Amino acid sequence: MSSIFTKIINGEIPSYQIAENDKFLAFLDVFPLVHGHVLVIPKNETDYIFDIDDVDLSEMMLFAKKVAKAIKKSISCKRVGVAVIGLEVPHAHIHLVPMNTVNDINFTQAKLKPTNEELEKMAQLIKSNVL
Repeated sequence: MSSIFTKIINGEIPSYQIAENDKFLAFLDVFPLVHGHVLVIPKNETDYIFDIDDVDLSEMMLFAKKVAKAIKKSISCKRVGVAVIGLEVPHAHIHLVPMNTVNDINFTQAKLKPTNEELEKMAQLIKSNVL
């Protein structure tokens, strides 16, 4: 059975895409910790991030760096935090979270529930800053 992320890659589930290439996809988390929270995933479904081969993992981090720079340019924040949890979905992914305090990347806090319009506006803003 495919993960929810594979269904997003295949277009079976809609998403608010930020950036894409032949190996990776970045899209907004629809239940973000803070506005602008983005997920970066490999298109090849791999459960554990450290099972990704070295070249692809390096490329995934460079792809995430490009997206993080676009987030930083789009949203007022001190840093873009990086987290890899890996327990909630059986598909490796990197969380990119705009941060002003350490609590902004606290995964035990209540998630936001932005509207589709807010998500679309945020996706367009970040996407416009991807180089």
